[in-house]
Amino acid sequence: MFDEPFAHGSSPVHGLDPRVRLAMAGIFSVCVAMLREPAAAGAALLLAVVILALSAPPMKQLCKRVALVNVFIVFLWLTVPLTMPGAPVLTLGPLTASREGVELVWLATLKSNAILLTFLALVTSMDSPTMGHALNRLGAPSKLVFLFLFTYRYLHVIADEWQRLLTAARLRGFALRTGMHTYRTIGNLLAMVLVNSFDRSGRVYQAMLLRGFQGRFASVVRFKARRQDALFAALWLIATAGLVLMDLFPEAFFV
Repeated sequence: MFDEPFAHGSSPVHGLDPRVRLAMAGIFSVCVAMLREPAAAGAALLLAVVILALSAPPMKQLCKRVALVNVFIVFLWLTVPLTMPGAPVLTLGPLTASREGVELVWLATLKSNAILLTFLALVTSMDSPTMGHALNRLGAPSKLVFLFLFTYRYLHVIADEWQRLLTAARLRGFALRTGMHTYRTIGNLLAMVLVNSFDRSGRVYQAMLLRGFQGRFASVVRFKARRQDALFAALWLIATAGLVLMDLFPEAFFV
């Protein structure tokens, strides 16, 4: 049910150390989120497009994810310019769009897409177990890593449990309708999923304790940073610093 289409590939990005990719994506996202100049945000989006192209993602899945995120951006375009006070830039009957609102949404569009494309290139190009172990190597709290890995692992199990219960209900004549009977049935099915998941989690935890589990996962994977990882990190940090300088001193970059 939960596939990872970006995690399988042989691009230059896939060959980078996962720890480096996570760290660079995090630093870039924080810096881009604080940008205030549309020109700097546009440069960040261009950089994100370049690194995404280097990761050679499957285009169909890429378009679906980008479109899904930008659906929310469309709602911003439909509401913020019309509700934010400022100089009018467009009037349609009783509705007036402000210049300040348009500029704010345009900045949000550039920054959100830059962060999205960067994460699609650097973070989703690794599978979830690798991501969890990379977070652990970077010093993330072990409980957070434990929660992340178990959530990913058992989302599949919970989804299968839901499908099994829903199939059993349909075999007994249940059909989705708008009525109290449907609402009660869906509520009961969700409750059964939660109860079964709780029981399963207790059994799994006891089985792990019997096998010597002490609160953290052991992995046979050993990450090793190489020369190309250091080169990528240096170039990426320089580019990110350039974006920050472009935002702080736009007059030095644009006449």
